[in-house]
Amino acid sequence: MNMHVATGAVTLADKGLHLPLSEGKQAYFNYYWLRDNCPSSFDSKTRERSFDIFHLSTAPRADSAELEGDALVIRWAGENHVSRFPLALLELYTEGKHRPDPADMPRKAWFSDHYPDIPRFSQPELMRDPAKVAEWIKAMIVEGLTIVTDMPDSDQGLTETVKLMGHVRPTFFGDYFDVKTHINPTNTAYTAKALELHTDTPAEEHAPGIQFLHCRANTVEGGMSIYSDGVAVANAYREIDPEGFKLLSEIDIPFYCEHDTYDMRSRQRVIELDKHGEVSGLTISQHMADLFDLPQTVLDDYYPAFCRFGKMLQDDRFMMRFLMKAGECMVFDNHRIVHGRMAYSATSGDRYLRGCYADREEMRSTYRALTTEGRFKA
Repeated sequence: MNMHVATGAVTLADKGLHLPLSEGKQAYFNYYWLRDNCPSSFDSKTRERSFDIFHLSTAPRADSAELEGDALVIRWAGENHVSRFPLALLELYTEGKHRPDPADMPRKAWFSDHYPDIPRFSQPELMRDPAKVAEWIKAMIVEGLTIVTDMPDSDQGLTETVKLMGHVRPTFFGDYFDVKTHINPTNTAYTAKALELHTDTPAEEHAPGIQFLHCRANTVEGGMSIYSDGVAVANAYREIDPEGFKLLSEIDIPFYCEHDTYDMRSRQRVIELDKHGEVSGLTISQHMADLFDLPQTVLDDYYPAFCRFGKMLQDDRFMMRFLMKAGECMVFDNHRIVHGRMAYSATSGDRYLRGCYADREEMRSTYRALTTEGRFKA
C-alpha cells in the first residue's frame, strides 16, 4: 500500500475537517488554511500565490470532502471550486512544524589551530562549477570562514566571486573599500596600527552578513591577520558565566560611526542567538562602541561580563594568526567571525586588501536554489 493512502471517512466540523492519514493517525485542518493553500492557488510560472483569500465574501467551508487514492478532494460551499491535496503534502503540516530548511545547518566551532583546515576553493573552479559553489556556501554556513584562492588580480575578479552567492551589498562606506594606509584616514583599518578583533559596520541597523577581503599585495613587515570564531568563544563563555552570557545576549548596547558626512548609530546585542537558542554570532567592535547609556546599576554587572568576554576572544585557545597571501580572498560571516590584524610597517612594502560585503540571507537563498528543486516548481 502507498504510505500516503489513508482509509476511513473525512469528518466535516464547524471550522475545519478531520482527516485519517496513514498508520492510523488522525489530523485536523482548518478550512481557511485548506482554501488558502489549495495547489491551484500558486502560479506555476511565477511560483507565487495567485489566489487572494481576502476576496472571499464569507468564511470558507467545505460542502463535501473525501479521499480519492492518495489525495483529499474538497468541494467548497458557495464556490465553483474543487481542491485536490496530495496526502504527502498534508502530512507535512499536521503538527505546525516549520518547513525544513536545507540552509539551516548546525555550526561547527573552530579554534586557534584551524588555519590548515580552513576550507579552500579555487576561484576559477567556482566560476565553472555550481556544485563547487554549493560546497563553498555550505562551508560558509557551517564554519563561517573560507579562503578563495587563485583570485584574479583585478577589481572585476572580486565582483565576479561575490556574484556566485549574491550581490555586492553597499554600506555607508560605498560598494567597495580599500584597506591600505591613507593619508587622512577615516577608519583605524586605513592606518598601519593594530586593529583589534571586531565585526564590521556594527553602527548599521542591519550590518552586512558576509565579508570579502581580497588580498592584492602583502609584502610588508608585520600585519598578520587574526581571526576568532565567535560561536566557539560564546559557547565556552556560556559554560563558565551563564549570567554574563544572559546579559550579553539580551541587552542592546550602542554603536556609532561618525565623520564629516555621516553619523551612523545603532543598538545591537553582543551575542546573537538563532531561533533554536544557539549562538549564531556576535556584534562587537571596541573602536565603534559608543558611550554605554545603560543605567549605571546595570553596568555594575554588564561591564564585567563584557570585559571577560572580550578577553576570551583574544585568548590563545581561540585566536588564529596567519599572513594573508596575494591572490587569496578571505570570505567570512561578519555576524560570527571576529577579525583584525597586527600592526605593520607601512614603509617596508605594499599591503593592499580590497573588500566588500554580501547579504547572508541571499547566500542561503543561493544554497537552497542550488541544492533543492523548490516547493512550487511546475
